[in-house]
Amino acid sequence: MESPHPVTVFFLALLLVGCASTQELMPAPNIYADGGSYPESSVAPGLKSNEVDLLFVTDRAPETSADGALEYGAGRSASVGFGSAIVEIGNDLTWQELVEMSETSSRSTSPAIRVTSRTELGRFPATPQAFLVVDGKAEEDPEVRAKYDRVASQFRQELGRRMAQSGYNEIHIFVHGFDNSFDWAAGSLAELWHFLGRRGVPLLYSWPAAHGGFFGYFVDRESGEFTIYHLKNLIRMLASFPEVERINILAHSRGTAVTAAALRELIIEARAAGHGPYELYRIENLIMAAPDLDFDVVRQRLMAEKIGPAFGQITVYTTDADKALAASQTLMGGTRFGQVRATDLGEQEQAIFQIVKNVAFIDVHGVQSFIGHAYYLDNPSTSSDIIRVINAGHKPGSPGRPLEHRMLNFWDMPADYPGSTD
Repeated sequence: MESPHPVTVFFLALLLVGCASTQELMPAPNIYADGGSYPESSVAPGLKSNEVDLLFVTDRAPETSADGALEYGAGRSASVGFGSAIVEIGNDLTWQELVEMSETSSRSTSPAIRVTSRTELGRFPATPQAFLVVDGKAEEDPEVRAKYDRVASQFRQELGRRMAQSGYNEIHIFVHGFDNSFDWAAGSLAELWHFLGRRGVPLLYSWPAAHGGFFGYFVDRESGEFTIYHLKNLIRMLASFPEVERINILAHSRGTAVTAAALRELIIEARAAGHGPYELYRIENLIMAAPDLDFDVVRQRLMAEKIGPAFGQITVYTTDADKALAASQTLMGGTRFGQVRATDLGEQEQAIFQIVKNVAFIDVHGVQSFIGHAYYLDNPSTSSDIIRVINAGHKPGSPGRPLEHRMLNFWDMPADYPGSTD
């Protein structure tokens, strides 16, 4: 096979953009628009505002802007910080105006989304952490462990406050993709959480992406490898809090590779200790939107490790309209997981999916955006399905999720899904 011309590769690299310079409120999901109803009655009174207060965890290196404000760029930090990011949806927009926009499919204008402040509340000890060797065995340094536990206690208190405010003891973790800035990722989670009815705690896990430049994609891939240990520690810590009843993880693009690697290691760790991963980590939903993963790697490192039973449901969104994944496939070679089809499965994989029923591949139709990579936000059908998966736990093909069955675990999502606002 002839190699792509360098100019073609350059053009394809330009397609691998993760975010625009400005952000606007995503389209209203079909389940709310034009006859539907945003679930305003279930939103806690203290959360009815055009501002969203996100909990964030990041290993981006902190920076200071020209006016002295805290920012997070693409640099890597050996220590992990957590804090609060305030996201504003529209300037001086009232709650009722926001609700009306959340039920309107064809808006004349959409409110801008911007991060107005970032406040760091705590920082964990840097990794790798000092340890002791006693009788040939590695043991934690008591002083380092005590410092870690103090920060973990602060984090737990903040998380508990937010769960109490929402009225739901569940967490929605968002892991963004390649070339996403901290602020763009925060804005994306803010609008998605708004349309989830503002239930539970939205938690942004932001890793050092958005390096930029011609080689930015490859630098971000390496930063994704760097962050796996920190994400793994976060999930393990959350699972250690018994008051956290349920965790949902939504990963996008290259963030799916980061998430899958961290979860794989946790699953192996749990099983080695004699625990069931689902009971230990309480991850109800793993949602992989436009996953930028080599399908052969998925076969060897995920399917072979039998990760399916470790979660309540696994939902993988795919579409042929995703030009960014097509570019990634040209640059990296190998079928991308976000464009896999049932015909890509061999007999052995088909036999596995006859057994594992909680994994669903959803082929999205009607994606209208030029790049077609952020359709989990800008496609009203996909956002509707995500809401029904997380909030109600509907299974594919059930009345709550009228997807069209293709074969095995593969489903089609019509452009007008779900077809009615029942």
